[in-house]
Amino acid sequence: MGADVHEGGNGGERRTGPGLTPSGVDREYLSLERELTFLLRRARANQGEMAREVHPDLESAAYGLLVRLDEYDRQRATELAAYIGVGKATMSRQLRALEELGLVAREPDPADGRAWLVHLTDEGRSRVGHVREARRARYVSQLSHWDRREVAELARLLHELNGVMEK
Repeated sequence: MGADVHEGGNGGERRTGPGLTPSGVDREYLSLERELTFLLRRARANQGEMAREVHPDLESAAYGLLVRLDEYDRQRATELAAYIGVGKATMSRQLRALEELGLVAREPDPADGRAWLVHLTDEGRSRVGHVREARRARYVSQLSHWDRREVAELARLLHELNGVMEK
């Protein structure tokens, strides 16, 4: 049996029965949990680094907003709040901070005069684009020994996992 790659602090667990840990958890799901936990911990740390690369005063959580705006252009604050999973007050505070940094701007929504659309400024688009390009270059470098089909398969599986987790 292969060793777990990113094991928790207390070492290995005792295993009983074919494919089960003492608590009755399937080894495959335990391994999946460990690897996802490790990946998410690393992703949070990387998000903070990328946020600081966009602007030294940018909060880590706001980086996801900028990426969303980079990919989808103009969006209402309520759409952004739903996507990120925060309330209106938190979103309003984050958008205000991004406006003060010159990374986003608001404009009236032509479809509803009471609502506002948020979009990246030219400066925001440039900074986010630069950081995203650098991140993709790191992936290319770190995974250069992988076959392109393996990279595509990983992307497909992560897409499928994200779809299942969204439900």
